[in-house]
Amino acid sequence: MLYYFFNYLYKVHHLPGTGVFQYISFRAALAVVTSLIIAQFFGAPLIRALQRRQIGETVRDLGLQGQIEKKGTPTMGGLIILLAILVPVLLFAKLDNIYIVLMLLSTVWLGLIGFVDDYIKVVKKDKEGLAGRFKVLGQVGLGVTVGWVLFFSNDVTVRQYALPNGAFSAVDASTVYQDVKLMITTVPFLKNNELNYGDLFATAGDFFNEYYAFFYIPIVILIITAVSNGANITDGLDGLAAGTSAIIGITLAIFCFVSGNALLADYLDVMFIPNSGELVIFCTAFVGACVGFLWYNSYPAQVFMGDTGSLAIGGIIAVLAIIVRKELLIPVLCGVFLIENLSVMVQVSYFKYTKRKYGEGRRLLRMSPLHHHYQKLGYHESKIVSRFWIVSIMLAVITLVTLKLR
Repeated sequence: MLYYFFNYLYKVHHLPGTGVFQYISFRAALAVVTSLIIAQFFGAPLIRALQRRQIGETVRDLGLQGQIEKKGTPTMGGLIILLAILVPVLLFAKLDNIYIVLMLLSTVWLGLIGFVDDYIKVVKKDKEGLAGRFKVLGQVGLGVTVGWVLFFSNDVTVRQYALPNGAFSAVDASTVYQDVKLMITTVPFLKNNELNYGDLFATAGDFFNEYYAFFYIPIVILIITAVSNGANITDGLDGLAAGTSAIIGITLAIFCFVSGNALLADYLDVMFIPNSGELVIFCTAFVGACVGFLWYNSYPAQVFMGDTGSLAIGGIIAVLAIIVRKELLIPVLCGVFLIENLSVMVQVSYFKYTKRKYGEGRRLLRMSPLHHHYQKLGYHESKIVSRFWIVSIMLAVITLVTLKLR
């Protein structure tokens, strides 16, 4: 909103200083500062309000160190994260940008699903929360919406430059270009690193070649569901999900800035995505919200984000990666989420397999998800979280290295 106000002052009244709002870097800086202020200003009152209404965590005794002490800690703190993201984006971003609209929709959509789940758990006192099928249905619905918009909207394009010999390259210093509708993505570690989803069905007949959206959209659904559930599972220790997400958010902010800047995209040999630079403002607000939430969520936590926050931050990360065509980097960038997801899947599968084979279930880990396995081994919670953050930083660096390592 403020962008349009200051843009009006700059172009109509030529007011000195108002032109600075034209710069994404300036608005991104304002967004991160504002999100931190909002998290600090509203965090403590919200925690007190949750405590007054006895909206606290119910804890099953699983024999984990420090677990019982968490009983009664306010949950639904994800509301702090949502507020600290939405307000700065509404203030400083271009609200007619298709990518900003998609990110706002994704944030509110999954935030509402998580809020309903938390509400049923802590207010209605139903430990099961929202039925799993309804969660999945909500995630699928968002995946269909995001995939449909990205595939069919004429505002979603990539830029190709015409070379003298008539060939095309997505990145070139030539001034002759065209913005084309292509569903392509970046394949890491390869020299010619662009995969066109349409090429996967080029030999399958005209019908599949023309309507491969029906195959692209399920990919989007899978990514959003997997990453949002991964963030949800990772949210089991104080500060783990918020800190990991902040690291991922910084990495995605860099990708958005590079993908939205023609000169940087040309220099680093990545595809230029028109109008995607605006997402930097969303990313910085996201990082600021996660860091601001850590003020209250770091060990020992004063508040938990609950599904309200964890489902939303996972969905945000997934949609951001898809928009900037870096979804194939998610297994590396979101490696902590991935290994947490896999630890649960492997544990459950192995238990069921051994129960069928030997009549008694056996476990590979002492407990899943993986962070609880380390708790069972006697590691302190804060040490586990710190080491997971270090792993996340390493994975983020590896992900950024793919910009040039091809």
